[in-house]
Amino acid sequence: MTSPEANKAESGLALSTPASSDRKSRKFSPIILEEQEKKTLDVKKIAVKRLKKYCSCTPTKAKDLLVDLFPVIRWFPKYKWKEWILGDIMSGLIVGILLVPQSIAYSLLAGQEPIYGLYTSFFACIIYTLMGTSRHISVGIFGVLCLMIGQVVDRELQFAGFDLSDDINSTTQSEMFNQSAGICGRSCFAIRVGSTLTFMAGVYQVAMGIFQVGFISVYLSDSLLSGFATGASFTILTSQVKYLLGLSIPRAHGPGSLVQTWVYIFKNIHHTNICDLVTSVLCLLLLVPLKEINECYKSKLKAPIPGELLVVVLATLISHYGQLSAKFNSAVAGNIPTGFMAPTSPDWSMIPRIAADALPISIIGFAITVSLSEMFAKKHGYTVRANQEMFAIGTCNIIPAFFHCFTTSAALAKTLVKESTGCKTQLSSIVTGLVLLLVLLVIAPLFYSLQKCVLGVITIVNLRGALRKFIELPRMWKVSKVDTVVWFVTMISSALISTELGLLIGVSFSVICVIVRTQVPRATMLGRLEGTEIYEDLRRYKNLQNLPGIKIFRFEAPLYYANKEFFKTSLYKHTGVNPTQVIVAKRKAERKMIQELKLKVTVNSSPSVKTEVTMQLSKQDFEFHTVIIDCSVVQFLDTAGIATVKEVFKDFKQIGIPILLSNCNASVIDSLRKGGYFENGNIHTLVFYSVHDAVMFASNVHQKNGDYEANSLC
Repeated sequence: MTSPEANKAESGLALSTPASSDRKSRKFSPIILEEQEKKTLDVKKIAVKRLKKYCSCTPTKAKDLLVDLFPVIRWFPKYKWKEWILGDIMSGLIVGILLVPQSIAYSLLAGQEPIYGLYTSFFACIIYTLMGTSRHISVGIFGVLCLMIGQVVDRELQFAGFDLSDDINSTTQSEMFNQSAGICGRSCFAIRVGSTLTFMAGVYQVAMGIFQVGFISVYLSDSLLSGFATGASFTILTSQVKYLLGLSIPRAHGPGSLVQTWVYIFKNIHHTNICDLVTSVLCLLLLVPLKEINECYKSKLKAPIPGELLVVVLATLISHYGQLSAKFNSAVAGNIPTGFMAPTSPDWSMIPRIAADALPISIIGFAITVSLSEMFAKKHGYTVRANQEMFAIGTCNIIPAFFHCFTTSAALAKTLVKESTGCKTQLSSIVTGLVLLLVLLVIAPLFYSLQKCVLGVITIVNLRGALRKFIELPRMWKVSKVDTVVWFVTMISSALISTELGLLIGVSFSVICVIVRTQVPRATMLGRLEGTEIYEDLRRYKNLQNLPGIKIFRFEAPLYYANKEFFKTSLYKHTGVNPTQVIVAKRKAERKMIQELKLKVTVNSSPSVKTEVTMQLSKQDFEFHTVIIDCSVVQFLDTAGIATVKEVFKDFKQIGIPILLSNCNASVIDSLRKGGYFENGNIHTLVFYSVHDAVMFASNVHQKNGDYEANSLC
């Protein structure tokens, strides 16, 4: 048995008398001050040295910075032309062919003219090739972001007093090319809103990269992002139904816009354009089977069938030669000019109104891009730099914002096509950019007669992946019920309330689920597997032994202010003993016995009566003599958690049952030491390396004398 002084020394407590402390402090105070001054000077020197290192500019540092910012400088000189060029050309051509109709279709979703979608895809391909670190992801137009942009664009158009009726065809080429001269119609104002929103989203993303706050994406779990995408898909589908039916209805805004849109659709269903409806059905009957064929035979097909391009070409030819717009009043894409417009700066005066809208767009954009890049990098055995990905996607938004573009990010569907068609490096994006450039310079005007209902069909068919998540719900429920609930709540809120609020609700609910899981965690009693040192949950595994006289309790969460009461109630419930109630009952019994003895003996004249009563009541027996708490899953303790452990230790001590701790990590031990848990005991006696060590110790002590006080436990 160790002495109290040794115990205090072992637990890190200084032992000295006040007088000796004063003498030592007076004797060594000049030396201490001198050492403190030296330490301060050393810290200053180190800080100045590091500042000079970070702020200095040498040719080597400038070169490293340039290479880090533009990874193409590193990988392009090592390009294996004979092995990689054919795969990159093939994948680049196929993705470019797919991007043309999708860029035009998603432009409508973003509330923009078709030409701006082609601009956006072109600039995103070129910039990401220079700055991206992923070899496989396809950066361009993404449906969910287009929806979020379109909602902001419509709101600002309405605020500015523009007509939001959807039957307005594309503006003239002269109007679009004379924006800098002060001519700004509906199309001009819409792209001004979109480009300003894109600029702010890019600024946020670059700022996140500079300050390395990519940890925000940790709160966007896979189930949350999947639920958000599915909910947004319902909104996208709803927004495109009016094109399929040829209806001219106002776009609903604010919470519940999906329900409002369906109300508008059913109120105006009798105005359905039969030509658009028939065209939509025929396009669906052609496009869906082609998509399914590509999905089923992707391993056998060298390249996917370009169903969207075939549909666009056939529909354009039929619409042009059949004069569907003139005869049946079918809405068409209209004039798509060739060439590029002169760059213009974003509308700085608009930033205060849309700055808040750009934040969720930026977070969704970089979260999807980083997650996809890391997923495909892991699959193909190379690494990506998440911070550089944020710089790349931010730049893909900042620079194109000056060239009449809207927000971009990586897209899963096009990335899968790019990977499956032989992509090896980012060079395939250059080939895709060249395809888009050819369309912009030569082919774009040929899409004049393309019906908007065809573009709506293309958008809806591309939602198949997100909507198929419903099929995976039973499997998801078996794997994790919490993730399934998060998915469902995010999906419902994104669809029925709004995309931005749906994302916020999903994140909030996900965080609440984490808190609840730590606030009401799993608490179990452990048993021993016979003949081993293995201790596991008695309810989960059979053939486990209940140790006589010992209760082993495991709490599977950090112990902090939110779950401290649950920890105590769980411990009392599983051990079958509430020490507080035992103490209260003992005191009541003590008072009752004293009252009975007063009839026989006067308490004042016999001071030993109370002592005798206490001794009689202290002989209460329990089924166990020791409680062991397995702390292997307790990651940390806060001040409330430390106080709770001390309180439990004290309460059980009062009824003669010691508490032993086992499997404590260094952080938990440090917290207990700083919280004064070991002040009156020996750390080696109270905390054990494993549950088995604690069990053996408790068994040995109980067999010898049954008195833990002799071993400094109490």
